[in-house]
Amino acid sequence: MKKLLFAIPILALAFAGCVKDEIFKGPSKIDKVVFSPEAPTSKDAVTVTATISGLQTVKTATVSYNGKDVSMTGSGSDWTATIPAQPDGTDVSFTVKVVNDANFETVSDKFSYKVGDPATDWSKLKLNEVCGAGADEEKFFELYNAGDFDIKLTGVTISKDEETCWTGIDGEVVPAKGFFAIIGGKGTTPRGFSSGFSAKKSVLVELFDNKGNKIDQFQRGEKGSDGKWGASLTDNKGSWSRIPDGTGKWKTTATATPGAANSTDGTDDNDVKQ
Repeated sequence: MKKLLFAIPILALAFAGCVKDEIFKGPSKIDKVVFSPEAPTSKDAVTVTATISGLQTVKTATVSYNGKDVSMTGSGSDWTATIPAQPDGTDVSFTVKVVNDANFETVSDKFSYKVGDPATDWSKLKLNEVCGAGADEEKFFELYNAGDFDIKLTGVTISKDEETCWTGIDGEVVPAKGFFAIIGGKGTTPRGFSSGFSAKKSVLVELFDNKGNKIDQFQRGEKGSDGKWGASLTDNKGSWSRIPDGTGKWKTTATATPGAANSTDGTDDNDVKQ
């Protein structure tokens, strides 16, 4: 009888130990989530950092944003992931999900931010190349963005000889440090300009922002005594280009480069106003 009584407490202790182990198996805790920068621009990737605690080891940690998942990396309590840079105006919402070795899942509260670029610096948008040589469908005006952020052309206008001949629409953008060519005179292409453009006549090409403020211009020759443009001048078989792009003087270049960097060599045209 004594042996039996002695065995019962031992079994009870063993059972209690098993119960205790099961009690401590549970979900991890997400103590804190931070992201940086908190007000990103379209140039900024966002780093998400989560502080995770619990008795079980983290098996996976994931950032879920706008229907996409990014795996987090780390060890111990600190885990990070990067949300790639998003376009200007994008609303981003994300959560952190943790699965531990006991297969318990924990999901954080939802966090959000809006991508916002600074106000457009219109001084960075330039007429960069104009070409009146060749057939109408080959003639073009080119814009250059000297800034660090894309410039939307919605509402931007170009006039030729003081009459509007092109207006930018939604979706037309000049990338940062990039080019945008408007190809096709007299409406020969869907998004060309409506006027004609001659390489052997006086001309005034003006660029305006979406509020109607003049940003830049290209002028060759003068308006006639009759108040009109179009006086005969030397024929230019090439193009007129700023050298270097966006900031340099207008030069006559033998090769036209619509939508790409200008030639580095050119000659002066005394009829062009700098």
